[in-house]
Amino acid sequence: MSGRYAPSPTGDLHLGNLRTALLAAVVARWSGRRFVIRMEDLDRVTSSREHESRQLADLAAIGVRSDPPDAPVVRQSDRFDLHRAAIAHLAERGLVYPCFCTRREIRAEIEAAASAPHVHLPDGAYPGTCRELSESERARRSAEGRRSALRLRADGEEITIVDRIAGEYRGVVDDVVLARADGVPSYNLAVVVDDAAQGVTQVVRGHDLLASTPRQVHLQRLLGLPTPEYWHVGLVLGPSGDRLAKRDGAVTLADLASAGVDGGAVRSALARSLGLTVPDMVGVDGFVAALASTFAPELVPAGPVSVDDVLP
Repeated sequence: MSGRYAPSPTGDLHLGNLRTALLAAVVARWSGRRFVIRMEDLDRVTSSREHESRQLADLAAIGVRSDPPDAPVVRQSDRFDLHRAAIAHLAERGLVYPCFCTRREIRAEIEAAASAPHVHLPDGAYPGTCRELSESERARRSAEGRRSALRLRADGEEITIVDRIAGEYRGVVDDVVLARADGVPSYNLAVVVDDAAQGVTQVVRGHDLLASTPRQVHLQRLLGLPTPEYWHVGLVLGPSGDRLAKRDGAVTLADLASAGVDGGAVRSALARSLGLTVPDMVGVDGFVAALASTFAPELVPAGPVSVDDVLP
């Protein structure tokens, strides 16, 4: 059984990312699970080994490492065969269809459609434009040079989860993308396959991903994979009240170090923002274990926090 943290190596981690990573490591240790770090490098254009190395160094600076610390890094880009095998399994059951829609066309459909008020729809929920295209229509669009993504035929399945922080959450599963038009597996498909392959039974991540969780649970059930325990932690908000981003200024470890703030102060500030008791006289190597020794789920704030609450 494992917990995990799975960043995308597309740039330096900011304080919001680091806060989530610290909580993921603490909760895994508290619950007696291994902890693994996985690189979700599906986008080969923006991902890089340089970003990966800097992210791993920043995580280590706040005490977050895989178990064991010298475990090789798992990268999603090395697992495309597993992802495509899962898509093939769904296709054999008639649950996959090609989608030729552009983002503009999807956005126009969404703006014109009314959503059900009693359930949650994920951001950008697909309205089903290409679901019932005839074979001749699909052939015509292909002949026109329009590339197709692959989508899941979900049929509006409603999924209820009970999140350890957010509580009960019910969402409708749209026809989520399984593979992009360039053939790269989608995040929602890859994360489900990789979590199962790594024995991940606990997922701690940002609240912004809660809306996609019903999609992932539905895919787990279709593929016969176990559903992890979910903890969606509130986001860190920037000065504007929006989700913290690198454009907000001094929000990375490198930024803070250049301002004279050391890693120990950052670790302590992140822990306090999570409601955790900061241990005295504990170095970076024992930091996560010390936090886990006094952890209780009810300590974690359910809502978002300001960046001012996270800064040392």
